[in-house]
Amino acid sequence: MDVRELRTAGAYLFVPRPSSDARGQVAAPYDEAAFEAATGSPLFPVRQATHSRSRRGAVRGLHYTRTPPGTAVYAHCSRGRALYIAVDVRVGSPTYGAWESLVLDADHPSGVYLPAGVAHAVVALEETVITDLRSARYAAEDEETVSVLDPDLGLPVPGGTDLIISERDRRAVTMAEAERRGILPGYDAATAVERSLRAAARGAASRSTRVRPPAVP
Repeated sequence: MDVRELRTAGAYLFVPRPSSDARGQVAAPYDEAAFEAATGSPLFPVRQATHSRSRRGAVRGLHYTRTPPGTAVYAHCSRGRALYIAVDVRVGSPTYGAWESLVLDADHPSGVYLPAGVAHAVVALEETVITDLRSARYAAEDEETVSVLDPDLGLPVPGGTDLIISERDRRAVTMAEAERRGILPGYDAATAVERSLRAAARGAASRSTRVRPPAVP
């Protein structure tokens, strides 16, 4: 598996090396050994998996979770193709304001890890399904949004009138306004959440190695 850290500190792209034969293809968008080598711990204990289906032209985001409580996400595209955009909205982060756009493709299923406090948006380039593994259950009251059309960010969202954006996302404030209102996550709080998740992941891994299968009589 090939691994690349994104421009947003602590976010990673994992690109598997698929195996193919006459039947088709097998690829692993998540591999624990590669993830641990990149981040220093296994993936967080998964509290929820979400399956988000979007019509072509649908735009979701920029979304992030208030921190605390904070939520880390591991995502891949399980159907279709999507533009996936990560933006560092953690005030005080060394990469604050940095963003990166990736094309996630179910035919070449790469995984993306976003640490707590990082915002993301999805633009469906065709009928698309994004599968997320989350470190916490989704709670609508904890989700915030920044405008994906913020001119100061200049994100590569395709133009045209056929984009499908929710009214909430269309009314979202700019990143500068969100910072002024004090609703962006702080970098120190976000890294504290990450440390907690990594400790939980290492603890879960340690417990699993102590479990032994029952003896066969």
